[in-house]
Amino acid sequence: MSFLKRIFGGGDGSSSPEKPIAEHQHEGYSIAVTPMKDGGQFRVCGIISKEIEGARVEHTLIRADLFPSKDECADATLRKAKQVIREQGDGIFR
Repeated sequence: MSFLKRIFGGGDGSSSPEKPIAEHQHEGYSIAVTPMKDGGQFRVCGIISKEIEGARVEHTLIRADLFPSKDECADATLRKAKQVIREQGDGIFR
């Protein structure tokens, strides 16, 4: 329950996306890597965006995976975002 509270704003504020530490382009999508600090670890978090019919749309990707370092988390975030793009395409914005 505390995990859900932190994600949806009911926690102590220690779990919030950071400013992007890296940005990547993948198959027409932009991926902003924003690892989320969670206690002494980092949670997979990123923003997938794309311009569709002249409007920029975004999807925030948050996963339960935790990593001890920000760099490991950033690598995992990029892998997960690419996987979501391959599997769901523009469906992530609906």
